[in-house]
Amino acid sequence: MKTVGRREWALLAIILVYSFLPTFGGLLRVIELGGGPAIVPENPRALADPLPIVLHILSSFLFCTVGALQFLPSVRRHYPAMHRAAGRMIAAAGCVSALTGFWMTHFFAFSDELQGFLLYWTRIVLSLWMVGLIAWAVIAIRSRNVLGHSAAMLRAYAIGQGASTQTVLGIGWVVVVGTEPLGLLRDGMMVFSWGLNLLIAELLIRTMFAPRTLLA
Repeated sequence: MKTVGRREWALLAIILVYSFLPTFGGLLRVIELGGGPAIVPENPRALADPLPIVLHILSSFLFCTVGALQFLPSVRRHYPAMHRAAGRMIAAAGCVSALTGFWMTHFFAFSDELQGFLLYWTRIVLSLWMVGLIAWAVIAIRSRNVLGHSAAMLRAYAIGQGASTQTVLGIGWVVVVGTEPLGLLRDGMMVFSWGLNLLIAELLIRTMFAPRTLLA
């Protein structure tokens, strides 16, 4: 892609590294469930019902990594066919990621230390909202509402990248405090991560898009 500038390559590299942090352990889990060596700690939920976990890991990885390309202006401008093909892929991947997340949140058994009332309902609401945003983005682009499409996908991407921010904050907490956050503290940190991502998304939308598109 000779038309992509250095700044865009740098942005893409940062997003890809940021996206890879939470999925690295998940990809190791997929390898394990596929018959590979057990590298990560055993997870009874993964062993008992691996399908939604595998689908969630792979679809989230696609949504966050391939989705990073969609935000590069040069790609959208000079490679519209690739942008459209990638868009269809990440729309499907994003819906699978959100719906499998919804499924695991509701049907998997978590201890109160790993998922309390606050985190449960936040996950439920954000999963459904993410699907709704992607659906609206598809409707918007078919109506040639490019700015509404872009805003909806940016919000959905912010939700999908929640695990990345949670991983960074979790690692930072362990380094500073020395213990893993659990219970209400863990719930609060997880919810804060999504809130931070969505705040950044709204700031970007207000910076890049005309005010008339904010309610689209």
